[in-house]
Amino acid sequence: MITVSEYLKQRYGQKIYRLALSSGCSCPNRDGTIGTGGCTFCSEGGSGDFAAPFLPVDEQIRLARQRVDAKIPASIPPDQRKYIAYFQSYTNTWGDEKRLRKLYTETVSRPEIVILSLGTRPDCLPPEMLAMIRDLNRIKPVWIELGLQTIHEKTSRRIHRGYDLPVFEEAYRNLTAMGISVIVHVILGLPGETREDMLDTVRYLSQLDPPLSGVKLQLLHILKGTEMAREYSAVPEDFLKMSMEEYTDLVAACLSILPETTVIHRMTGDGPKKLLIAPAWSADKKRVLNMLHAKIRVMG
Repeated sequence: MITVSEYLKQRYGQKIYRLALSSGCSCPNRDGTIGTGGCTFCSEGGSGDFAAPFLPVDEQIRLARQRVDAKIPASIPPDQRKYIAYFQSYTNTWGDEKRLRKLYTETVSRPEIVILSLGTRPDCLPPEMLAMIRDLNRIKPVWIELGLQTIHEKTSRRIHRGYDLPVFEEAYRNLTAMGISVIVHVILGLPGETREDMLDTVRYLSQLDPPLSGVKLQLLHILKGTEMAREYSAVPEDFLKMSMEEYTDLVAACLSILPETTVIHRMTGDGPKKLLIAPAWSADKKRVLNMLHAKIRVMG
């Protein structure tokens, strides 16, 4: 197993920091194209609650660097600091291709940016967006983050994901054929799913061809204002309420299934504390990660 921080240090010879940025895109599952309200777990921030406000990209990067640089040791000069430009909120290939091409080209051309990472949906990768991604990847590496969440169609319908598994498979084929690194998001703890259901999703990912570049394992957070929060209140028995011990055991099991070459980008998550309803223990991210790392060491 290799974590993303280890992978980046090996590739670039230094720690790489992430800047959370906004592209100004919406989402077809919110704007009425295929649905409204988004996936049931998604907050009003479009899963990008920590991203910079939508401003000119130079200003966004300046503000994001202010926040990130405050945590960087002063021994690293500002002109030697390197970053991933991460466009996380909503669907970052949903919109005018010319505008997005200009925005992302300006971003990836900056000397301090070493990787462009775009969060999107598998059903939002038409030929013109694939061509844009291909061209950007010729400038600097592009990571495409796809929100799969689960392979189970019953769960997909319940969370209003809005596309079927073959759509993901086509997007994966198209992206990997161009040499694009694909990072797949999985949510552990979705309503109606058993532990074995979740492991089945990870088993599926472990068998992708070509092998999966990266994965984000995300604990389900019940956030205020979401449809899932209302469902959690109405039918709490449908949710697998995992303790920290159970969750970390599950993640360890997931990691044991994935290929050694798959980079682990996330093993938990940290929703905004002001919005978090459950599980309360997830707010102590440091404690969760400490327990995870201890179990990983035992795995060898």
